[in-house]
Formats: sequence, C-alpha cells, structure tokens
Amino acid sequence: MAESVELPSRLAILPFRNKVLLPGAIIRIRCTSPSSVKLVEQELWQREEKGLIGILPVRDTAEMTTVGPLLSQGVGTDSGERSSKIQVATSESNKPDGKNQQEVIHWHTRGVAARALHLSRGVEKPSGRVTYIVVLEGLCRFTVQELSTRGTYYTARISSLDMNKTEMEQVEQDPEFIALSRQFKATAMELISVLEQKQKTGGRTKVLLETVPVHKLADIFVASFEISFEEQLSMLDSVDLKVRLSKATELVDRHLQSIRVAEKITQKVEGQLSKSQKEFLLRQQMRAIKEELGDNDDDEDDVAALERKMQSAGMPPNIWKHAQRELRRLKKMQPQQPGYNSSRVYLELLADLPWQKASEEHELDLRAAKERLDSDHYGLVKVKQRIIEYLAVRKLKPDARGPVLCFVGPPGVGKTSLASSIASALGRKFVRISLGGVKDEADIRGHRRTYIGSMPGRLIEGLKRVGVSNPVMLLDEIDKTGSDVRGDPASALLEVLDPEQNKTFNDHYLNVPYDLSKVIFVATANRVQPIPPPLLDRMEVIELPGYTPEEKLKIAMRHLIPRVLDQHGLSSEFLEISEAMVKLVIQRYTREAGVRSLERNLAALARAAAVQVAEQEQTIPLSKDMHRLASPLLDSRLADGSEMEMEVIPMGVNNQELSNTFRVASPLVVDEAMLDKVLGPPRYDDKETAERVATAGVSVGLVWTAFGGEVQFVEATAMLGKGDLHLTGQLGDVIKESAQIALTWVRARAADLKLAAAEEINLLQGRDVHIHFPAGAVPKDGPSAGVTMVTSLVSLFSQKRVRADTAMTGEMTLRGLILPVGGIKDKILAAHRYGIKRVILPERNLKDLVEVPTAVLASLEILLAKRMEDVLEQAFEGGCPWRRDSKL
Repeated sequence: MAESVELPSRLAILPFRNKVLLPGAIIRIRCTSPSSVKLVEQELWQREEKGLIGILPVRDTAEMTTVGPLLSQGVGTDSGERSSKIQVATSESNKPDGKNQQEVIHWHTRGVAARALHLSRGVEKPSGRVTYIVVLEGLCRFTVQELSTRGTYYTARISSLDMNKTEMEQVEQDPEFIALSRQFKATAMELISVLEQKQKTGGRTKVLLETVPVHKLADIFVASFEISFEEQLSMLDSVDLKVRLSKATELVDRHLQSIRVAEKITQKVEGQLSKSQKEFLLRQQMRAIKEELGDNDDDEDDVAALERKMQSAGMPPNIWKHAQRELRRLKKMQPQQPGYNSSRVYLELLADLPWQKASEEHELDLRAAKERLDSDHYGLVKVKQRIIEYLAVRKLKPDARGPVLCFVGPPGVGKTSLASSIASALGRKFVRISLGGVKDEADIRGHRRTYIGSMPGRLIEGLKRVGVSNPVMLLDEIDKTGSDVRGDPASALLEVLDPEQNKTFNDHYLNVPYDLSKVIFVATANRVQPIPPPLLDRMEVIELPGYTPEEKLKIAMRHLIPRVLDQHGLSSEFLEISEAMVKLVIQRYTREAGVRSLERNLAALARAAAVQVAEQEQTIPLSKDMHRLASPLLDSRLADGSEMEMEVIPMGVNNQELSNTFRVASPLVVDEAMLDKVLGPPRYDDKETAERVATAGVSVGLVWTAFGGEVQFVEATAMLGKGDLHLTGQLGDVIKESAQIALTWVRARAADLKLAAAEEINLLQGRDVHIHFPAGAVPKDGPSAGVTMVTSLVSLFSQKRVRADTAMTGEMTLRGLILPVGGIKDKILAAHRYGIKRVILPERNLKDLVEVPTAVLASLEILLAKRMEDVLEQAFEGGCPWRRDSKL
C-alpha cells in the first residue's frame, strides 16, 4: 500500500487522455510513442524502477466541459512563455486510434505522482520499435506550478497537495470528519457484504477497511468503480478530506443501489420462470382431471385432430415413425414455448402432403388426345407427334418412367399451353412453378428448420397445393435461374429431374425422403445455352420455332379472335375481323416469332369496338308481326294514368327472339381506316430492305435471338485514315474476330476480285474502314455474320450494290470456306416475314431445311454456298466478277 512519500520539486509528466489515476490505484499501460518511451527509459528504466513520474490528465479539444481547473494561462518554460494549448504526443495506450500523431490537448492543473511496480521492455517486429509495459501505482496528489519540456517529453515544477502529520491530526479530531468517516465505512461495509454474498469474496477488502486510513480508502474504492471522466476529475480535485469523503460516500452508495436494482430484476425474472413452471403443472393436472371426468373434447384438442389427420395421410412406415417422434415432442411442449408453432407447422405439412393420393388416370384414347392437341394448337406437328408417342408408351406401360420434356422456343409460341394440354390428355392435375430469377438453392430444396422463417421448397409446396402425388409439373423458364453465394438452383434440379434419384428427393425443410418419380416434369426455356450441360443432359429438348404468317393467320382466326372477343364481352355480332385485315395486322404491325403481339393488337381493336357498342343507344324495335292494339278503354286508362293489371307471359326455352331484339343494326367491320386509327401508322414496311441496301456497302444478314430469327443489316463505309478497322453496334468478342477475318480475306483477294490493281494491293492505304451493326442498343455476338460482313466490304470497295431481295448467313474461315450455323429454321422464317425472296445458306445446312415448312420453302429461293466466292456470285446482280485465271 502506498505510504507518504517526499516528492521532488520537478517531475517528468506522462499525460493520460480522458483518464485519471487516483492515489492508491494501480494501472497497467503500454507505451509506444517516442515521447512516452523516452520518458520511461530515462525516468524509470535507467533508475531501476526507483524513479517517480507525474500522471497528469489531459482533455480532448472536443470535450471542453470542464469540472476542475485547466492550464488556461501561459506558464514559464525553459525556452520562454508557452500557452497551455500545446502540441503533445500522448501515450499510445490512452489514445483512441492508437497512432502517434500530434494533437492539441488541454492539461489539467492537478495530477498524481506514481511509481513503477513493474517494467517490461519489448521490440516490435519487423519495425524494431521499442515499447514498454508499465504497472504504475498512484501515490499522492500534486499541483502544477510550471510546465516545461525536456527533449521529447514534458516536466513540471510541482508542489504536493497532501497534508502533513500535524494537519492530519487536526482534521481527524474534527467531529464532521469523524461522522463522514463512519458513514463512509458503513456504506463500504454494506457494499462489501453484498459483494461477498454474490461473489463469495470480500475477506481481503474487509482487511483493507480496517487497516488503511479512511482518506486513502476513499480513493481506492472510487478507483475500482466505472465512473465518468468528469467524476474522476472531481475526485482528483477533492483536496479537502471532508469533501473527498462526501463524494466517495455518494459514489459507493450509488454503486450499491445499482447492484440491488440488478438483483431485483434477476429475482423478478426467476419468479416469472417459476410461475410458468407452476402453470405447466396446473395444466397437466387439469388435463388429468378432464380425462377422469370424460370431459376431454376432441374439437378443442387441436393436437389430437392433427394426429388423426396424420394417421389418414398414408405416410410410409419410416416417415410415420419420424412423424410420431415429432408429435410426441409437440405434446410435451406448451403453446407459449418457442419452437411450438414451428413444430406444429412442420407436422401439418407432413399431414397435408399427398403421400399416397394420386389422380385417377382415365383410359388413354390416342385419337381423342390428338384431336385435343389439334384443337388447342395449330401446327407444331413434330411436337404433337412426340407427345402422342409418349402417351402411347404410357398406355402400353403405365408405370414407365417418362422422359423430361424441355420445350425450347421464343416467347409466345405455346410452350406453357402445351404442358397444360399434356395434363388434360392424361387426366392429371397441372401445377406450374416459375423459376425465372431464382438464385437461391433453398427455393428448390427448402430451408433448414433451424432458420427463422424457414419454409419448404417450391416443389414440395406445389405438391401440397395440388394435393396429388402424380401431377404434371411445369418448370417454367428453366434457363433463367441464376447462382450466387446462396447456391445454384440448377445444380439442385439435377436430383429432381433424374429418374434414378428423385425417388428419394430430400427437401431440407421436410428432412425426410419424398418420392417424385410419379411426377411428370415438363420444362420450358427460351434458349438452350444458359442451361448447364449436366442439367440439359437429363432433358429431351424439343424446339418450337416461330410461326409463319400463314400459321399466324390460322391461329388468329381459330383461337385468338374468339378468345379476345370473349375477354371483352363481345361476339361476332358486334365485331367482325376478316382474314384480309388479320393479314395486314401481321404484315404491318407484328414481326415476332410468336403471337403475343398479334393478340395485343387484336385486343386493341376489340377495346375500340367495346367503346362504340357501350356508347350506342340501343332501342327495342317492334316486331313486324305485332300490331297496335286499338281499344278506347285502354287508351282512356292510359290517358288517365289508372292502374292496370299486367300478365307476364313466359317465353320458351329458346331465347333467340330476345337476343335478336338487342342485336345492333350491323356489326362493326374492321377496315384499313380503323387499323390506322386504333393501331396507328404501320410499324413495318416491305420496302425497308430495298431502301436500306440502295447504296453500296450494305448487306442483309440473318441472325438468331432468344425471340426467334431476325434480319440484321450490316453497313460498311470508308474514310481517310491510317488503315484502322472500326466496329460499332455493341458487338461481342466473337463477332469482332469475324470482322477481322472478313477484312483480312477481302484484302488478300483484292486483286482477284478486281478491287485493286496488282501494284496497289493494299486496300487500306490512307483510309479507315468502319463496320456498323444497326440497333446499337441490342447486344450482338456470334460467328454467323461472317459472310454478311465480307459481302458488305466487297460491295463497299467495288461500289456495287447487293441485291435487296437476298439475305445470307454463315460462318467463314480465313481460307474462304463456309461453315454451318444454327437456327436455320428461325432465320428462314424471319426472312419470310421480312419479304426476302432469296436466302444464301451454308451447303452443310441442307439437312436443316427438312424442319422448314413446305409453304415457306416454296416462296423462297434457297441458295447453297460452299465457299465465299459462291456467296458473292449470288449476292450481286449479274454475279461478282473476278479474274478467270485466278487460283481461287
């Protein structure tokens, strides 16, 4: 314990930021800043731990609400006068950010002399910086008379604030001091007793209370509490012993009261726990009493109702054992307990799932199924034939494992409705699960029950909703799943779509195997490329290309117009749309692979007709067979306003006469004027291709997109430059490489194609070439535009225009060979929609023409090319001239 010491007149000062060391308190600090390390070395380390230093509190600039006095005036130093607002590097252990930076701080005028109880020196690696760990004990208070610098740290001329022996004896005789001492000791003893009951300690503290002087005890007790910096400064500035005892008594009493409040809260919580246990016991006794009296109402016992529901669910034996174990656990829980609701919801899911319930399939009639498919869908011969084949196998072998069909095609071609037709033909229920934008694996496999808000996956939820174990399940937009840190849904679908694995599908929430082998899975996608190869290998891909204009016309007349009229409350008696007008809508307002845009345009016409019908004043004309009644009595009664008895004569079952009465005079017939008024001016023109290739350097290509085939124009131009190639149109890496190949081939064949004289073989001498793909907002990539770019460059350099009725597609090698490309059917249909008459295709794509409708092929001239020279020969009017003696 610190004894009275004689302080020197000058002490080295170690600043403590926002912290106070009181006499008798012990603190451990780590010194890393150069100034504090230098102070410890010279004042403590070199004096073998016998030196003394001064601990002086300092305050941040932002915290200027002071309690005690600050150095507010300039004080003398070795180098002259200096203000108390000085730059000082404080000990790193007391800085919030732990960095050696100079900051403006404010010194407190009073501090505590301290000695080192323990010193240890260390070296940081790899910087080699020396650090010290010091254990300091506060001795006595002092006041600063003068602050000065000594090298990198500070020293101060001080004067002690402790009383001498004579003054101490006089104070101890003061009755007020004696009363304050007794009050402090009593409060401190009470605090020690409470701590001793709580922590089973306190013997050493009682010894201190009996042996250490009371004015030193005040500092020791307060130093052990967590109090604010202002309260610590107030205690440090309490030089008067009576003031010090009064403040210490207040702080000890406050700490005692906080401990008692905490004990009250703890006792209250424990009392509530014991109360819930008491309620549980009483509920058990009440249940036993009801059972003895026979007053146990099953309607009120939800758990019993749940148990009966589970018994009738038809679970397999192993799953029934698991469900019974969960049910026993639920019965032991109280509704107020956490986890009760989650366990009950889980058991309700087990009871609701169709473990054995299945749709009763009626006997398959292939003829009726074919008629149903033909009535629901026009065209799609190959697709409907594959469905009939599947139904034939099911008829011969009902338990056969069917393939997973994946319909791939642009939007609006009937992929989803085909899946619904399969369910209708089989007599099964239909459930659709949308996978577009799904990025979480838990959407397929479910969440684990340990998570808050967990739920089963979409497959299990769909089976629960449909209520049978053998529905036709549509996995819509399977190509639009994503992946992130939460997992890959496409990988989770591998188990679902594998007939060898889905017999024991394990949903994370369900946590028991479920048999999905009875489910018929049908998937839809717009593109095959985004689907991972392992998942694609588990499905049979059936491509649904776009419709021809003739097919769109048939679909509109058979399906779209009746459906649109019904949706808008109309009939053919109110609105009449002829085939000629539907053709105009298809040619002028739609250029899509499907029929959704066509249906929207027809709906716009129906809405316009609905407005006219609703606004028209309908009158009920008299029938020709009815004659006016001539009766004086009747006329007089009508004139007098007398009451008349009327008899309602019921009409027959056939109410055709009534409908004829409300029929409008003539139906609204759609003509070209109405098309322009409702749909606006035509969006597409057959003259577009001829107008765009009117100048040299423009060629027409065919590309494939997720929305079907499209016509793509390629424009090339030349200007003064340094022989560079510029590409625009938001192009991908593959198409950029194709452009480089095209330009290289043209430059290499420039003399043979008579694009340049033999001595002037460099086409790019003094000029740049710019190739642009219009519709710059649409990303473009792929190798099939190679022949189109070569044709455009040859047209540019020869100043010869490409035929406006010719489109082309194909990948070209550096040697001029034409390689096959994909999407031939979609591209030819796009050329047919745009009014193209001639299509140049790679020779090796001849086999793909089998899938193109015969009517489309009959309206087009298909030209096959093996080399690039064949393409140029067909692309230009009169052929492309080159030297007869060339070695091409």
